Amino acid sequence: MSRALFPVLLVAVLAAALLGHWLAPHDPTEPLGVPWRGPAPGHPLGTDALGRDVWSRVLAGGGELLTVSVAAAVCASAVGVVGGLAAGWAAGAVDRALTAAADLMLAVPSLLLALVAAVALPGRAAVVVATVCGGAPLTLRVVRDAVRSVRASGYVEAARCRGERPASILFREVLPAVRGLVAADLGLRLVVALQVASALGVLGFGASPPAPDWALMLRENMAGAAMNPWAVAAPAAALGATTVVLALAAQFSPRRDGVRPRRRGFARRRKEALGDSGSGGFGG
Repeated sequence: MSRALFPVLLVAVLAAALLGHWLAPHDPTEPLGVPWRGPAPGHPLGTDALGRDVWSRVLAGGGELLTVSVAAAVCASAVGVVGGLAAGWAAGAVDRALTAAADLMLAVPSLLLALVAAVALPGRAAVVVATVCGGAPLTLRVVRDAVRSVRASGYVEAARCRGERPASILFREVLPAVRGLVAADLGLRLVVALQVASALGVLGFGASPPAPDWALMLRENMAGAAMNPWAVAAPAAALGATTVVLALAAQFSPRRDGVRPRRRGFARRRKEALGDSGSGGFGG
């Protein structure tokens, strides 16, 4: 797929999922016909278990699911990035403690974490907790390795020579150098969060009826899939298409090797570090 066309597709899919409720031709919670009736005029995908319009529910069913997934992914990425910055910069005992905690969390199966969280917490909170517990340790290790390579770079050493504080160096020099890696990792966290939210919804820990929700639609219409396959196929296709687009977004995100500084301002900072001593080296 062309990189030029992909942002358009990404925006279109996300807009359709988030704003689809306003495009629905019918009230997605109102019964309009015979349950599990096939496609008919006014109902291009037929009706569901309660006689509601499947097409309207598909259009409106991605908003909450995607919103919860985005919140969970951002939380997981933020926790992982902060932990990775601390571990990669501090090294020593801090690095060992944080990486050991991350390894311990990764040793617990993510599905088990999701199920325990779903039993103990409301559905939305369970998705966030499961995504953070399963994804933040991976982000921490990735960012930590990138920060360790950046620590020895010339522009970081120049910032140290200027007397900048560690926090300033981390957020002004190190974090911008690994922003492409962080963006790609955020895309992966979002895909995982959407999968967790969908799985918990199908198991009955997600949205409550009669809310339009793709995962809830799968759960409600499995029994009538033979009478109206679109009641199951349509939300499954919507989930699959959204997941694929988000996965491609993570793949196409600009990755950096973690050792390049920002182009803007680097020459200025280098000049400040060297002072005027380099101006008379050639040509008097």
